[in-house]
Amino acid sequence: MSFYHKMEILKAEKINKSFGEKQVLRDVSITLDEGEIVSLIGVSGAGKTTLFNVLSGIYPPDSGSVLLKDEDITGRPGEVSYMMQKDLLFPYRHVIDNVTLPLILKGVKKKEARETARPYFSVFGLEGTEMQYPRSLSGGMRQRAALLRTYLSSKGVALLDEPFSALDTITKAQIHRWYLDVMGEINLSTLFITHDIDEAVLLSDRIYILSGSPGTITHEIVIEEPKPRREDFSLSGEFLAYKRQIVEAMHLM
Repeated sequence: MSFYHKMEILKAEKINKSFGEKQVLRDVSITLDEGEIVSLIGVSGAGKTTLFNVLSGIYPPDSGSVLLKDEDITGRPGEVSYMMQKDLLFPYRHVIDNVTLPLILKGVKKKEARETARPYFSVFGLEGTEMQYPRSLSGGMRQRAALLRTYLSSKGVALLDEPFSALDTITKAQIHRWYLDVMGEINLSTLFITHDIDEAVLLSDRIYILSGSPGTITHEIVIEEPKPRREDFSLSGEFLAYKRQIVEAMHLM
């Protein structure tokens, strides 16, 4: 359980999933509280993306359930926003029309969708880019636009699959600081996959480790460092202790 004691917003209970004779997930249970950032770490092939596909309703589980605000959404796509690794921005659409696409697909008129999105461009550090095309944006700005699109289509919950993996080290460090600031402001509850242990410790309230074949949750690590994180947190002994705990839990030492 989270030490924040906030309302539980997303819950997966005893998820099992197989493809043919190969079981990919076994009895996986996780929770996400309101306003939390929770990371899912595991070696390749442990079933992280499969779990996200189950949570988002793309795949139905063989057994188990997914609850959003206590409502059973198992196997129902469109209930939980899902941002994949690539930003998937359409090059021929203005940035504002890219980020409002989920609203348009839900039947919102173009003018109304744009009016809904415009106030968030400053919040997401995208002010002035509304009528630009994606090709004019840097990698970090494109990820911000993709995150804004995800937020506008969310019901307060988002799944992010390695959202920052394609960024260079300096850009990633900058967007990490921005991400913590903006997530606190908009109160978006986020579950994200990462292979970057430093990233998980820096951003997360809690970290789940998915290991084995079939994949199962072996550890839950609570990051006690308060938010906003202090500037030197990533250089502190506490940070290194969390990192060692994760490395040992994943049997990487």
